[in-house]
Amino acid sequence: MSGARLRPEEILPKDAAALAASGGALIVDVRTRPEWDLVHIPGSVHVPLDELEARHDEIEPRPGQEVLVLCHHGRRSLVAALALRNIGRDELRTAKSIFGGIELWSREADPAVPRYERGPGVLRIVR
Repeated sequence: MSGARLRPEEILPKDAAALAASGGALIVDVRTRPEWDLVHIPGSVHVPLDELEARHDEIEPRPGQEVLVLCHHGRRSLVAALALRNIGRDELRTAKSIFGGIELWSREADPAVPRYERGPGVLRIVR
């Protein structure tokens, strides 16, 4: 992705996909249940952003695994990654947001993952 300016708390989808495929990362999806039900990354853990504080104990990376957080476009996941870093659990202190979310993941890391549109009362696959 040319021109991307990543924060230290972010990772590109291609890098995240490679890390997850190697077993080096646990993906935490913070989108809503309807978004998750529509499409998600196999093997990811679903903890909606509004439940993150109460359910962070469900995020159980194996020793040495990075925690990578995913949403639709990368905004909610950045908020979630920063929140996880501050929870106080050592294994969450380096959580990263997947830049561009599942949208960019679909475009640049795994085109088999469908893209979708989200709006008031609307949630649909676009390809």
